Amino acid sequence: MGCDGGTIPKRHELVKGPKKIEKVDKNAELAAKWKYCALSQEKLRRPIVSCELGRLYNKDAVIEYLLDKSAERPNAEAVAHIRGIKDIKELNLTDNPEWEGERRNAKGDRYEDIHCGMFICPVVGLEMNGKHRFCYLQTCGCVFSDRALKEVKTEICHKCGDPFKDEDIVVLNGNKEEVDKLREKMEEKRAKAKTKKSKKSKATETVSTSESKDGTVSPPNGVAGTSSQQNGGDSSQSAVAGASGSSSSSKVTKPSSASATKRSIQDMNEKSEAFKSLFTTHSSAKRTKDQTSNWVTHTPYHF
Repeated sequence: MGCDGGTIPKRHELVKGPKKIEKVDKNAELAAKWKYCALSQEKLRRPIVSCELGRLYNKDAVIEYLLDKSAERPNAEAVAHIRGIKDIKELNLTDNPEWEGERRNAKGDRYEDIHCGMFICPVVGLEMNGKHRFCYLQTCGCVFSDRALKEVKTEICHKCGDPFKDEDIVVLNGNKEEVDKLREKMEEKRAKAKTKKSKKSKATETVSTSESKDGTVSPPNGVAGTSSQQNGGDSSQSAVAGASGSSSSSKVTKPSSASATKRSIQDMNEKSEAFKSLFTTHSSAKRTKDQTSNWVTHTPYHF
């Protein structure tokens, strides 16, 4: 059937061979990792954060996930290890001066470099586009290329000057082996933090129990003291009464001494008459008998 008109079929048209394995475009894969958020798949925009596994996220997307973890998201597995804000670090990135933004080729009449990155290494100048290995420091969040950290070996950050250790270096978008190592390191840190919390809780419990024991022993001593005072007789009661009377008398005498030290404003010679007239103790504020209120009509003034 078919093949009319002298057509000659080829072998691959008649014989079906095995299907070819579809290969992922490397450029598209790199762009998805380094230019898009691992959670929301939106383009990366400041502020950009990273987790302990080296994945890049938009901070807004991570906060929305932490506020509502019950919502269904396509890439929820990428943030399953994030428990709170403390598990992420905001990155201190260096802008690429050659990056012109999304509208650099709006007309389509110029060459568009796919590998041009938004950020670069502040030491070497390599673009952060996936072709070069990049790391960030958990202490300050500054991002550098791996080449810069190897060539210039220091224990101080090249950008902000904060000290760091080799344990604080996290690889961004590493391969499977590097991600597995970072996961093991993350689990070890969390296990150590749990042990420290448990020790602290036990220490606080022991302190509280010791304080409660001391509190239960003290009341009988107080009761014994009160019973001894009651059995002491009238002499102790009179002494207490005398002490209380003296204390009350001292309390009463204090206000009198305080009132004696008060000085009337009208007696101050350094004050002017206009200032003295503002107060009710001035002579102009005093009323005569005609100006006083009547007890029948209760009118305040008669003038």
